Amino acid sequence: EELWELALSKIIAALRTHSSYCDNPDLVLDLKNLIVLFADTLQGYGFPVSQLFDMLLEMRDQYGEILLKRQVLDQDNFSPIPVSTEQEYRHYTSQFPLQDPELEKLPFPKKLPFSEFVPKAYCLLKEFIYACLKYSEDLHLSSTEVDDMIRKSTNLLLTRTLSNCLQYAIKKKNVGLAELVQVIINTTHLEQSCHFLEEFISNITNVPPDTANATKLYGTSTFKDARHAAEAEIYTSLNAKIDQFLQLADYDWMAPVPGGGTQDTSDYLIDLIAFLRSTFSVFTNLPVSTHSYKRKGNRSNLGMPEETQRQGEFRKDSSSKTVIGQASRIQE
Repeated sequence: EELWELALSKIIAALRTHSSYCDNPDLVLDLKNLIVLFADTLQGYGFPVSQLFDMLLEMRDQYGEILLKRQVLDQDNFSPIPVSTEQEYRHYTSQFPLQDPELEKLPFPKKLPFSEFVPKAYCLLKEFIYACLKYSEDLHLSSTEVDDMIRKSTNLLLTRTLSNCLQYAIKKKNVGLAELVQVIINTTHLEQSCHFLEEFISNITNVPPDTANATKLYGTSTFKDARHAAEAEIYTSLNAKIDQFLQLADYDWMAPVPGGGTQDTSDYLIDLIAFLRSTFSVFTNLPVSTHSYKRKGNRSNLGMPEETQRQGEFRKDSSSKTVIGQASRIQE
């Protein structure tokens, strides 16, 4: 027994040292399987091997970190996915649980509301969950322990990898309003899909989602935070554009007519209204829940109800109110 304890301590030290340099998840998985075979064999001869399984649980965290580093999403084009045939439509709906009866009824060609990022992210999450399940095999863990391990690892993927990817898309330089609107649409659909991920994990672990003390996925809060960040960026960007437009020149809101008579509307104002109309046309595809967005503190509010989107109106503090008053008269 003393000889085994000495050998075991050296084996564990060597495995910890060499496994720490490994950055290939497949290699870590192969190493785990070999250690399991070694431990089960020696356990059959009566040797205590609990320390080996403890080390495998430590390697599980390392395995999860390696997986997280490899989960990189390609750059998105921030455009709705066009589908021309029923086959293409079924291809995307098999990757992501889209439930839209109205879209189903539309003839081809048509567009899915989200961009390529959504099905890629959802597939990435499922592949990550499967990889975590694969590692947990033969570790003599209960279903509840496996379920908890998978959920905690998936939460790291949500809060670190996916969250950082979304924040990068929102904060990158020269991001357009159309791209920000697509981020809002994407995160809305991903948020709605979180309960499917909950069910997916429960099905493969055989642990009901309403089990006491079960770890909940952070997907809803992750995607909601990203959506709020995109809304804030829209607010900032839109106000900056309005301010820039107003500062181009000293506006003469009513242009004088030679020889007297009724005054015409200034060309400056006509250009501004055209800008507002084209800008607000971007918001027509926004989900209803994001039509109204309020800034905290002493900042202005940006409200975007459906009627406002259709009319192309924008209410902003101070000088912009004059613009809207003039815009209303022009539309009348």
